[in-house]
Amino acid sequence: MASTTTSVDIPVPADRVWQLIGGFDSLPDWLPYIPTSELSEGGRVRSLTNAEGGTIVERLEAFDNDARTYTYSIVDAPFPVTGYRSTITVHEVSDSQSRVEWSGTFTPVGASDEEAIALFHGIYSDGLAALEKTLGV
Repeated sequence: MASTTTSVDIPVPADRVWQLIGGFDSLPDWLPYIPTSELSEGGRVRSLTNAEGGTIVERLEAFDNDARTYTYSIVDAPFPVTGYRSTITVHEVSDSQSRVEWSGTFTPVGASDEEAIALFHGIYSDGLAALEKTLGV
């Protein structure tokens, strides 16, 4: 199993960041790569459409509003991995600063560990950069 984690410190209160990214259906609000998200199964499954028209289906595995974190798995996607599980967490660093951490574990299929790690590390890094831009920092 392979894994990767990336994080960013943002000069924005953790509650404000969580208000933006904490909804399981909120990716289109801050991530330009995902312009469309549709919930099903009572809000536990999201069907995402990426900017190229590809589809990614993910299942909410755990959600903790107080801890500002959720974990999801991939049900169906064009990525060369199985057993994908990812967590997004917003940590309060101070009253006016937060740290957003995005991590994932997965088993590469048809790709090396390094290739799969680079793919998801890039997705997470680009996503956190988009989050900073959306928040105006």
